Amino acid sequence: MKINIIATGKLKERYFSDAVNEYVKRCSRFGDVRVTELPDAPQGKTAAEQSRIESVQLLDKAKGYIIAMDGRGEQITSEELASLISARGLDGTKEISFLIGGSHGHTDELRARADKLISFGRITLPHQLFRVVLAEQIYRALTIIAGTPYNK
Repeated sequence: MKINIIATGKLKERYFSDAVNEYVKRCSRFGDVRVTELPDAPQGKTAAEQSRIESVQLLDKAKGYIIAMDGRGEQITSEELASLISARGLDGTKEISFLIGGSHGHTDELRARADKLISFGRITLPHQLFRVVLAEQIYRALTIIAGTPYNK
């Protein structure tokens, strides 16, 4: 199965990009995990316009089963994420796309098009750090599915 992390914005700090790259590399023994960075919406637009532009870009790149990472989504455990990924594999899903929006979040249209909304809790994380957390959680989920000891 192919897993896509599709995110608005570029990672500016090297330590964040190094961390994401490390988890993506670790995932490679279990499957094909890729990160796609999309440009931020142009400055000078309203928050709603920026959100709309970025949501359209995210949906244009999304393939397969779409999971929008959204504060309004269901809060799940690492084991539940592993179960979700495993179930999609068992039902024949070829790709899963995790969507990370910009600072103004996703539009209602994107949330409606997503197959699932997931939240990693009620705290607010910088988008760069959230990308690291998502990459680590995908790696953790893949190790849970494979039965390796990483999750202990």
